[in-house]
Amino acid sequence: MTFRLHREGRTIIPVSFLIIAGILAGVYFLTKDSAGIYFFYLLLVTGIVFFGLILNFFRNPSFDIPFDSNHILSPCDGKVVVIEEVMDSVYFNEKVTQISVFMSPLNVHVNRNPIGGTVQYYRYIKGEFLVAFDPKSSERNERTYVVTKNDKITVAYKQIAGYVARRICCYIKEGDKVAQGAEFGFIKFGSRIDILIPVSCKVKVQLDEVVKAGRSVLAVIE
Repeated sequence: MTFRLHREGRTIIPVSFLIIAGILAGVYFLTKDSAGIYFFYLLLVTGIVFFGLILNFFRNPSFDIPFDSNHILSPCDGKVVVIEEVMDSVYFNEKVTQISVFMSPLNVHVNRNPIGGTVQYYRYIKGEFLVAFDPKSSERNERTYVVTKNDKITVAYKQIAGYVARRICCYIKEGDKVAQGAEFGFIKFGSRIDILIPVSCKVKVQLDEVVKAGRSVLAVIE
């Protein structure tokens, strides 16, 4: 696996570095000849840790995708928080299985296509900013709704904003041909994704299981 930084951090990373460096420089010159220099050392450690967390958040690891047209891969890193049958009134208009994955600020936030195929539907929906693990966030929060179809299956997935995560980035549109495991979006700074699949699919994960984007198999087509 190769470590690299995501393009969504190209502004935040250097700006954060300059702000942290500026604060540290100012505090150093004010405290270097006094007992307050210990405050500077404390602030230095805090600044290094904070900047490290920013770099960690925008990491974009490169790895081999386990392509399989019978598999539905996880679209994000995180923990499975919901597995249930729900009524979808946006696209399917029937009961589907919903699998929800919650991303903490420490997870990789690159979003990847669970299947390959053609994007049939895209919709951006304005909404609230409830905490992402709240069950109501699936229908009330700001979100995108994407549907991808191939010759075997149709899958929908929703990027859902959270209380802290208030920017959803989606790079695909209707008509696009997408590859399984390829990047389709990014969410800043912690949220969740709902995956809607036919009830005939066999779910391969359990509640509270930790999954990886583009690598973990959420379900298989039967």
